[in-house]
Amino acid sequence: MLKIKRVYEAAESSDGQRFLVERLWPRGMKKAALKMDAWLKDVAPSADLRRWFGHDPLKWDEFQQRYRAELDSNAAAWAPILHAAQQGDVTLLYSAHDTEHNNALTLMSYLEQHIAASGA
Repeated sequence: MLKIKRVYEAAESSDGQRFLVERLWPRGMKKAALKMDAWLKDVAPSADLRRWFGHDPLKWDEFQQRYRAELDSNAAAWAPILHAAQQGDVTLLYSAHDTEHNNALTLMSYLEQHIAASGA
């Protein structure tokens, strides 16, 4: 099962494997303080896409389309998450303040579609 969680929330045993899915390290977070299994920078939106989006909810639909296109062309970046999800629970960690418009939501939806398509 895939879940998302802000990096500032406490880790729980039910999180399973935890992957940071941000290109930049979360502000104010010490590396030793974040319980995670891997930091997958390359699965995050490109710097250009991130700057264009700017966390503007009015750009949300277009952001999702552009980000999914980036994911389509970079399967190697998200393959570790897909593999982990086939083994057990996975939590995608993000740092955005907006819990309704962030890359982790789009990534989770994208991966759920791949899991469903593979019949896993």
